[in-house]
Amino acid sequence: MSTPETPEEPRSADDGTPAEGAQVSEAEAELAAQRLERERIERRKAERQGPIAAGAKLSGTAADLLAAVRAVESGEKPPATVFEEARPAPRRPAPEPVRRAPVVPEGPAAPAEGTVGEVREVLTRGGAPAALAAPAATALGEDVADLLREDPWQLLRVPGVRPEQADGFARALLGGEAGPDDERRGRALTVWLLEQAAAAGHTVLETAALTEALGRQGVPGPEDAVRNAIAEGDVLVFQDAVGEAVGEDEEQAVRVLVGLERCALAEESLADGLARLINSAPKQDGAAEEWERAASAAEGSAADLIRAASGHGLVLHTGGEAALAEPAALLNAAHGMGLRAWAATHSPVGRERFASRADGPGVATVAGLLSGAEGPGRDQEGALAVDLLVVLDAPQLDVETAALLSESLPDGARLVLSGDPAVLWSVGPGRVFADLLAARVCPQIASRRPDPGPLGELVSGIGVGELLQVEAPEKEVVIVPVRDAGEAVHRTVQLVADSVPRALGVPAEETQVITPGHGGAVGTRVLNAALKERLNPGPGRFAGFDPGDRVAWSPAPGRTLPGRVVGADGQGLRLDCAGETVVVPRDRVEQTVRHAWALTAHQAVGARWPAAVVVLPGDAVPALSRPWIYTAFSRADRHLSVVHGVDQALQRAVAEVPAKPRTTRLPVLLAPQLPGAAE
Repeated sequence: MSTPETPEEPRSADDGTPAEGAQVSEAEAELAAQRLERERIERRKAERQGPIAAGAKLSGTAADLLAAVRAVESGEKPPATVFEEARPAPRRPAPEPVRRAPVVPEGPAAPAEGTVGEVREVLTRGGAPAALAAPAATALGEDVADLLREDPWQLLRVPGVRPEQADGFARALLGGEAGPDDERRGRALTVWLLEQAAAAGHTVLETAALTEALGRQGVPGPEDAVRNAIAEGDVLVFQDAVGEAVGEDEEQAVRVLVGLERCALAEESLADGLARLINSAPKQDGAAEEWERAASAAEGSAADLIRAASGHGLVLHTGGEAALAEPAALLNAAHGMGLRAWAATHSPVGRERFASRADGPGVATVAGLLSGAEGPGRDQEGALAVDLLVVLDAPQLDVETAALLSESLPDGARLVLSGDPAVLWSVGPGRVFADLLAARVCPQIASRRPDPGPLGELVSGIGVGELLQVEAPEKEVVIVPVRDAGEAVHRTVQLVADSVPRALGVPAEETQVITPGHGGAVGTRVLNAALKERLNPGPGRFAGFDPGDRVAWSPAPGRTLPGRVVGADGQGLRLDCAGETVVVPRDRVEQTVRHAWALTAHQAVGARWPAAVVVLPGDAVPALSRPWIYTAFSRADRHLSVVHGVDQALQRAVAEVPAKPRTTRLPVLLAPQLPGAAE
């Protein structure tokens, strides 16, 4: 990395405007895809004849409860307490499909006012805030009032409710009957802990980890609590073989796992869908010559990727930003052969970036593709009308989204998952891309195209655990040392508003600040307040927002879409997202819209900006890991400033702190369905 450089004193700066936004149909597409997933799981439930209802609970002071609920509704991550047949003859290129109107999915039906009133009465008796009445009625159904009277811990199913709060609520309703050894409490805590584990990326937990976590929650008999939850159908149990049996008379070792049904069914469905694609891979027939000609016309690993995709239903491709040229070459070659070839990206910003690389094929977002708001649509059998689908940003696929994709592809289609394995994993449960790379069930093509320049050298080093000192003659990388939180905020605003625009010609609206978390003395909240004051000062006429504010809209948990405030009226806050107006209802603004001059690395993944300012305050040390640093640093195209206040912790994190392990079952589920390992 370059030697430290002190920025110049700030001067006046232009008003901030947002980075590239996303169309409203993207958000609505995401919600539609989630609804399809829920419907699919319900069908799977009926087939298994094993409906499962998650248990839960709630309690605590009204202020604490309300704060917790608002935190989750605003999009913050909950705290984790644990943890074929022959290929058909080539056809003429398919015409560009007619774009359908954006999908506008219906949200959950509003509970009846009478039901809400009954719930409000029960909550009040238990000392819980009345504001929880509508969320509780939505989460628990029409009989929620009776359910809460019989089992107060069921309110843990309301997002944001914590165990200690649930205990207080139960004591207020049940009096002396509410004790730590209550079976209802044990079952509810079992489900709640698995929900927290899913938020941390696990699809299942080993029983030992789960019982240990239950013990920390004061459950006297954690093993009994898990058994009761399994018996009541609240959770599912699995026994996966570990290793191989030593002899014929020896029993094979197994590990016992417990998980939520939604995660378990999605992971099983994903394994089935991937195995189907692998086993129905298009054979090399008369079209082999066309594929070979296309490969011969390409170079290096692009040629390898084209050859691998020609005869395999599933291919994995790894590489950084420069490596995107290789899936673009594959798509262009397939399109030239008359195949229906499409690409899908994690975010609208990524879609626009990749569209400039691929000449003929269409590019959609994953959410838009699944919902039908984007892409080729579906054939008469309900499958996506594609012969080749390349999914970029593959590490961002959670098991539920990946399951939907695999189920949506027709037999004989080719699926290429492409991405940088060093970035942060998905926000949702699972580690699909990493699991497939480790399982070696299909061809894997590693790009030989490194990202260029000092930034590419720096990021490549981080990927292998080394923080390199790179030469940056054009100030591609600048280190700004700071001593405390106040100086970190000051230097960050100075860089965005003055130093970077003046020295490099990158305006403030094209510079993204990235910091480890929302809270703290140098979190997104503090930084966004300081940046707004400098770049777009105003009274915050509408819920703290003014026209021109750069914002991030979260229409669903884990989904962040950038935009810019254009105004407000009686309907709500009006945002410009990629040239399309989004109206956020007044009662949803506080929960779903944030200022976005500063983002977390998870929010920024899948997008890049001309300049990035990564802020590492002293209190950020526990959050630092190699994947986090790699992701944050690699968001910059031309310039990276690092506001550095963690001393040697940065180098230690790069060298010694890998990704936090996730417990999943995908490799175990895939293995028995495949005839053998990939070549």
